[in-house]
Amino acid sequence: MTHPLLDLPPLTAARFAAIERRVAALLSTEQDVVITQGEALLPLEGCIRSGARPGSTALNVITGPYGQTFGNWLRDCGARVVDLEVPFHTAVSAGQVAEALERHPETDFVSLVHAEAATGNTNPVAAIGEVVRAHGALFMLDAVASVGAEPLLPDAWGVDLCVIGAQKAMGGPAGVSAVSVSDRAWERFAANPAAPRRSYLSLLDWKERWIDGGRRALLHAPAQLEMLALEACVERIEAEGLEAVIARHAAAAAATRAGALALGGGLEPYVHEAADAAPVATTLRTPAGTDASEVVAAALAAEPSLPLAAGGGALAKEMIRVNHYGPDASPEVVVSALAALGAALGERGLPVDVAAARRAAAGAWGRPQD
Repeated sequence: MTHPLLDLPPLTAARFAAIERRVAALLSTEQDVVITQGEALLPLEGCIRSGARPGSTALNVITGPYGQTFGNWLRDCGARVVDLEVPFHTAVSAGQVAEALERHPETDFVSLVHAEAATGNTNPVAAIGEVVRAHGALFMLDAVASVGAEPLLPDAWGVDLCVIGAQKAMGGPAGVSAVSVSDRAWERFAANPAAPRRSYLSLLDWKERWIDGGRRALLHAPAQLEMLALEACVERIEAEGLEAVIARHAAAAAATRAGALALGGGLEPYVHEAADAAPVATTLRTPAGTDASEVVAAALAAEPSLPLAAGGGALAKEMIRVNHYGPDASPEVVVSALAALGAALGERGLPVDVAAARRAAAGAWGRPQD
């Protein structure tokens, strides 16, 4: 028997390196890019365990659940952690980061999430990067949800460690990720005796055995299907054009926000200011007494393929998330999601206007209503 996912020829080191170069071009970076064979938590943890150590001080910016995870890893490494937490309905400002660094001048590591898909906010990385660079700290950025959805320029913004994943705006698989690493970061890793070595978390292993070795011999058998899928989604972005992909995500976010406001039913944007809202996901707050998870379940019962989810943890009862990323950043998906939410809210006796939502979404997208 034959199968398109089986009996494929081996993925060569040259092919692997070529995919790395295309990822580097996507990020407009001259830094080393390492493609890691796992979900993006792998390089994120690898960066923290390589860059943090006892005696270091880390400023950990928390604008959602991933920032909380980073703080735990940093503490595990023995670093003194200063958490800068802002309400999840907003973004952190460069001024707030600057004030935190002034209060803690010993800070030598800063961790930040670019876009928090879980809470629907995005942070002004260019301005924050300028502040961090002036301070001299190493800057790690989780750009998993932002790559392909909004501008991402690690070199220009002074990002030392920029981690991306393929599973959101890139429209690829969850099982492969990448990180760009600056020369400063490599030096920091090499000087850290606690940095992982001979480990799946080790970025230094990739530096010493893969990059310094001329990219001729891979450390281990690559995740072939995921690598081919990563190559395919980069090809698709190249064919559409990165600027067009970013514009499509921005339009999806604007259309979803406008449509939700016009829909009624008591829905309100969870992120208060549109400028703070992430292009990959629009989060909505349900009215008091209306369980968001029940609304989402009712909407998905009618159309299971829609990119709808309730908020995680304590937010499950009050937050609805519309995940308009990758192929779901389209007018058709946005309108279908709004219509399904309208039907679910209407079933609960809440006044909704699906036609008005359609018109508002179409207007925000800049296209006539079908």
